[in-house]
Parts: sequence; structure tokens; C-alpha cells
Amino acid sequence: MRILKYRQKNFASALRRLDRRYSPPAGVEETVAEILQEVRTRGDAALVDLGNRFDGAGFRSAKDLLVSDAELAAADEAVDPPTKKAIAASRRNCTAFARRSLRRDWSAKNSQGALVGERFLPFQRVGIYVPGGSAPLVSTANMTVSLAAAAGCPEIVVATPPGPGGAVNPALLHALKEAGATEILKVGGAQGIAAMAYGTKTIRPVLKVYGPGNSFVVEAKRQLFGVVAVDLLPGPSEVVTLADRTGNPAYIAADMLAQAEHGGDSIMGFVTDSEELLEAVRAEIDRQIRTLGRQPQLRKALKEGAWMVLVESLEDGVALVNAFAPEHLSLVVAREDRLLPLVTTAGAIFLGNDSPVAVGDFLAGPSHELPTGGAGKSFPGLTADMFQRRTSIVRLDRDSIRRSVPIVEAFARVEGLDAHGRSAAIRVEGAPADKSP
Repeated sequence: MRILKYRQKNFASALRRLDRRYSPPAGVEETVAEILQEVRTRGDAALVDLGNRFDGAGFRSAKDLLVSDAELAAADEAVDPPTKKAIAASRRNCTAFARRSLRRDWSAKNSQGALVGERFLPFQRVGIYVPGGSAPLVSTANMTVSLAAAAGCPEIVVATPPGPGGAVNPALLHALKEAGATEILKVGGAQGIAAMAYGTKTIRPVLKVYGPGNSFVVEAKRQLFGVVAVDLLPGPSEVVTLADRTGNPAYIAADMLAQAEHGGDSIMGFVTDSEELLEAVRAEIDRQIRTLGRQPQLRKALKEGAWMVLVESLEDGVALVNAFAPEHLSLVVAREDRLLPLVTTAGAIFLGNDSPVAVGDFLAGPSHELPTGGAGKSFPGLTADMFQRRTSIVRLDRDSIRRSVPIVEAFARVEGLDAHGRSAAIRVEGAPADKSP
């Protein structure tokens, strides 16, 4: 684990390396481009081959790419009642939060008296990627699909990687069905994004793609922007804690280890102005890690993705947080009311000692699909209104067109677009009377 302290000679240059903007890892861009081209040209055949190559799915034909009604029924039977209850509780919170986030139609009159407004309609067919395989993210079904359902999207396509033999985790299938998925594909990785964007003989293309994933999934979304709309760039999980001496070292260490559990490409940062707290957190990590499973993932993640920084002031800590743009920020400070408004780039903020990031991952209500890799400087987290298409509305009457013509003609003269000016003026000068009701 890297430890930086403001007294070090190379401190400023070391911090500059934490000022991030998203870029694909070395080699990923080329690999993804090849996969996208393969799916675009070979369609279903490419998806079958890639599923067998990367997931050991054992597919024989394009029919195997789709989750059947029988598989959904079997999944419902296989999931125990406590798990179903937990999934339902999370879904209720996510749905309630999503409904409050939706944008509503509105209208008003501008200063010339024209009626202007906006309509918000759901996208008719959306595609959502949900990580699966060896660690299926059951909670992601609620954090993505339930938002699309709350927005009223009639067709919700989900792509998720199968495990060996083409099986999908029963709890994940149950959660996807209950959240509102209308079509589930056993297709993972960059090829899953390509399938939804390009479409194949078996899979109709979608209008917008959503969902978190590994670096290959994120890069596929980046490369396919324009072919379809995309929501954001949510890659490997990350957390940064900014704390003063009021932080509980056991809690901070537990949050860092929870993120490390996602695997070797996860990032865990800790920023503090208290050297005593920094050392206490380091000792807690050493103590707690011995009690946990997934030891290979934890130790690799700590070695490659964990860092601690001792700053001279909490204001310096906030500047570091904004430069890093973390997916999750845990803010544990006595001066919360002063420092919170200064944080501008975090995907989600968890306030106080008693707000573990894991509650946001599974239950709280806001979506856990959040920007990573520095993308938080440009992208927000997933919200329900991202499933809505905005359309503006304009209606003029005889009085408002008369008031508007002089201004339109002025712009037309400046921009050299006389036909624009004439198209407005003709409605009030020498044109036949408007006989519409």
C-alpha cells in the first residue's frame, strides 16, 4: 500500500498522479475494437463463439443466448425466501428514489407570449449491462433495471455474462425479472454491449446502453457512443475516505476492505490530516484482513490499488478528492457543513462514521452505478431521468409571432440567413389569414 505524507520532498509530484481523467488501460482499446467489429460483422455467430471462448458457456446456437421462461421459473424456485425478501426491500427503495428523480412535463410563456415547454418520454427500448459470472451483482438489477421500469421504458434488455455451461445465477435472474427486465441475454463483456448496440438476427438493437462493468465493458461503451446513447463510464469499484481525527479507524478499514473485495483493479484511498488516525487505519487493515474470505482478491487489491495520504489540512484533502474524482467518497469530519459544499466531483458521498458504502451498494436507494476512473469530473451517477428522452415544445399565436418577428429578423441579418427572417415575417406581412382553429 502506498503511503504519502505532505512532508515528503516528492509529495506534490506524487499527488499529480492522482489527478485523473478517464482513459482505457493499455491494450484494452485495441482488444475491444476487435470484439466490436467481430460482433458487427458476424452477429449471433460471433456471440456464440465469444461466449464459449471467454465464459465457457457451451453454446451451440443463437437460441442459447437468451434466458428462457423455464430458466426464470426455475430460478424463482431456487431462491430462498430471505434472499427474495432482501431483494424486494432494496428494489422498493430504489424504485421510490427513482420516481422522485423523474422529470415532469412543464409549460410556460416566454417574454413574447409564445408557449414553450418540455415533454419527457421514456426510451422505448433500452439495454442494461449487469456484471455476472463468478461474482454476479444481484444488487445491480435493482440499481439499474428498476430505474428503467420506474421511468416507464416498455422494453428493458439485460445482458449478463453466464457462468460455465451457460448458467446464470438464480438470484440474479429472479432480481432481474422482478425489477422489470423484459429480455435477458447470456452475453457478457464488450460483446454484450456490442450486441445491444448493433443488434443481431436474434437481438434487436436498443436506443441507449446503461450499466457498470469491467474495463472492457466501459471501453465498449466509450467506443460505441454515437451508435447508441450511453449513460456514463462506470468501471472497477473505488472508494476514498476523507476523515479527521473523529474518524473511526475500524470503520474506515472495513470500508476499504469491502472495496478491495471486488478484485485487483479496485481502488481504495484514505486521506486525513491526522497521522495518528492514518497509522490506526493501517493497523486495522492488517488486523481485519485476516478474518475475511477472498484473500487472493483482497491482498492483490491492497497491493496494487490502495493508498493513504497525510495532508497538511482538510482543505488540501478536499482538493485531492476533487482531483481524484472518486466513485464513492466517505466524508467523516467534524466540519461537515463547511467541507461538504467544497466537494464537486464525487459520484456518491457517504456522511459520518455510521454510513458504510455497502449500504449504498445494496439498499439505500440511489443507484450504485457511478462514474469511476476520473470520469466523475464529467459524468454523474445513474438517475431515473437518464431513461427519459427530452423533447421541447413551442407554440406561437398571432400576437406572439408579431412580437417575435423583429428579433428573428435581427438575428437573420447578423447571420446572413434571410430565409429564416422571411419565414417568420411572412406570417404577419401580406400572408393569407391563418384559418386554423
